[in-house]
Amino acid sequence: GPVSFLHDHTYPRKDLLPCWQTHTNADMHGLIRERLHESAMYSGQIEGIGPRYCPSIEDKIVRFADKESHPIFMEVEDWNIDSVYVQGVSTSLPAQTQLDMLRTVRGLEQVEMIRPGYAVEYDMADPLQLTPHLMSKLMDGLFLAGQVNGTSGYEEAAGQGIVAGINAALMASDQPGVDLTRDQSFIGVMIDDLVTKGVDDPYRMLTARAEHRLLLRHDNADTRLTPLGRTVGLVDDRRWERFTLKQERIQDGLSQLQTASVSIADAEAFAGLDLVAPRDRVSLFELMRRPEISLEKALEIGAACGQEVTLHEAVDVREQIELAGIYDGYLQRQGRLTDQAKKLEGMRIPSAFDFKAMKGLSHESKDKLSRVKPTTVGQASRVPGVRMSDVALLIGHLKAGR
Repeated sequence: GPVSFLHDHTYPRKDLLPCWQTHTNADMHGLIRERLHESAMYSGQIEGIGPRYCPSIEDKIVRFADKESHPIFMEVEDWNIDSVYVQGVSTSLPAQTQLDMLRTVRGLEQVEMIRPGYAVEYDMADPLQLTPHLMSKLMDGLFLAGQVNGTSGYEEAAGQGIVAGINAALMASDQPGVDLTRDQSFIGVMIDDLVTKGVDDPYRMLTARAEHRLLLRHDNADTRLTPLGRTVGLVDDRRWERFTLKQERIQDGLSQLQTASVSIADAEAFAGLDLVAPRDRVSLFELMRRPEISLEKALEIGAACGQEVTLHEAVDVREQIELAGIYDGYLQRQGRLTDQAKKLEGMRIPSAFDFKAMKGLSHESKDKLSRVKPTTVGQASRVPGVRMSDVALLIGHLKAGR
């Protein structure tokens, strides 16, 4: 499907490019061990920790010494250029050694290397020194984004870049900044992780890091973030009109499904569809919680029971309605958890708050909260090592201070 919410279909694509798989072997592993001292990452030239989710071939050979081989993917890069990217052999070994080790691999005996691999070591700023707006706590008006904050990857940098850019522009025009929350976006999860927990090795955004990931789906990104984009001036009229029309169609469909209801009185119609009628009266929307009942089935049941529902034909509208019905129970539970989290996020902590002067707070919590300087009670509760009893004490202290 299309990547943008502004398009309804994808354009005809070119033929997919091939991708082949081969493997490293004992000869290659032996060559790497023999020349390990040449690697910048093992000779002491580079001191930093490499990214956990993308280890170099040297790392793989040393850390997983029991493995006889590792997969190598040969990815054709371009329709018009005869070059292949070697995936799985990132390295900082010298170019000649790279060519020698590639030629030990099955299928690459005669390979020519266009461009060798390389490693880059860079300095970073501790993200614990940043506010959730990505502004430095040490210098007002200085916003940092990207690998300088300890992240790995292009997407992480892009996500921080737009947040830092939005907040820098808002600050320059004397407007309050915007917070992206953990239940609202993966960008919000990433930024909260960075400014609350800090980093030990290059940070990668993983879906598993988001406790609200049932809400953070690719299909509802517009519902979650387009209104925010509109408030900061990033959503033009065409996109906004398209978005609001889609939301109206979804709400209209949900309203019809929640209004139309069936019960045991419709047993005959249900039997005709090889289904068991519900004992109590339930809406067609609630009926979709049953695994065997899709949106189409619910509409079929409604028609058989004299409850006509007319939904818009757009695929994305129907998809949102169906997902809302199928996951309704889970989404309600998730909603309750996010409401609790929002209460804590709504409790602001003054920027000049002195945690060390707070009576009853554990020494560990005093140290960690003074270092992170959380801006809300919610953020304070996620600082590693801070106990819930300390959070309760902080809430009481803030309320008394008010």
